Amino acid sequence: MHDVFIMLTNSIKNISIWSILDIIVVSLIFYKGYVLIKETRAEQLLKGIVLILILIPVSYLLRLDMLYFILSKTITIGVLTIIIIFQPEIRRALEHIGRSAFEDIHVFQDDEALDKVVTEIVTAVENMASTKTGALIAIEQSTRLGDVIQNGTILDAKVSSALLENIFVVNTPLHDGATIIRNDRIIASGCVLPLTSNTNINKKLGTRHRAAIGLSENSDALVIVVSEETGTISLAVNGRLTRNYDKEKLKNILTKIVKNRRDKKVKTLGERVKTWILQVKRKI
Repeated sequence: MHDVFIMLTNSIKNISIWSILDIIVVSLIFYKGYVLIKETRAEQLLKGIVLILILIPVSYLLRLDMLYFILSKTITIGVLTIIIIFQPEIRRALEHIGRSAFEDIHVFQDDEALDKVVTEIVTAVENMASTKTGALIAIEQSTRLGDVIQNGTILDAKVSSALLENIFVVNTPLHDGATIIRNDRIIASGCVLPLTSNTNINKKLGTRHRAAIGLSENSDALVIVVSEETGTISLAVNGRLTRNYDKEKLKNILTKIVKNRRDKKVKTLGERVKTWILQVKRKI
């Protein structure tokens, strides 16, 4: 027991700051990975993989040769299998990392301009909800939606409630797709969005709601939906759909999310600049 204590003591003494940093980084990666797959089908698949990894040494120790052979061969081709099975989750994780590390600050810098655009959007949404006019509006954030915009009709017009309402008039050419807003411009309409693959959402939700969730899973866009059946206003953010908004509630949440993301990114960028300046000073 004394020898074990001495060994542990010596190990702790030999730990450097880089070893601690290494442990923190690895722990953070595992934690972020768990958060990304939590409550998705990938979580159940991961449990199955962990079970296989546990059974391999157990089957070897118990001399269960056939089981050991099958499990070891399964692991051999497991990397390719995992990439195929986890493709949506891997893509979402890489996009999340890309947004966090390399995103540009191209959202509203002027609070007055932000308030004006949000007011125009929520006014149009409220009017369409009162007439049960179906609508799907995506407000672009840090993740560019160029691939989505390309499959629609380019408008590049100033955001106004009248134009948004006109776009979604029933039986007009653009009413059945999504409208993409970038800052104070309506960039495109009639865009096709990716549908969510989440099987746990309400079965009563239609294609518009599934498309809204799908885009919010693959980007940081804010996606507004107006139901043509009930006139209910919904908002999809980060793969989650919340419903039953009124004009004021929708305006407040949109403004809050955009400002928080912008301020957080500006703060992060400022910290990076300060760190870079300190490094330069030390070298000088």
